[in-house]
Amino acid sequence: MLNRLLLLLSLSVFALSVFASPAAWYKWRSKEDGTIICSQVPLGEGWEMFDGPYRDLQCRVAGKPG
Repeated sequence: MLNRLLLLLSLSVFALSVFASPAAWYKWRSKEDGTIICSQVPLGEGWEMFDGPYRDLQCRVAGKPG
């Protein structure tokens, strides 16, 4: 009984992940030299979020994906 419940729970979690949308892209600016990079994740302490969100990896199309 427990095995069936665990199987059902894991299948439910997997089924919900199908509806997840991709992460948004943001422009990040270096605090050291002002370099701007487009990334979906924070780049560390030396970087600050500059602009966003964007739909594409070049940070050209504004808006959230999905």
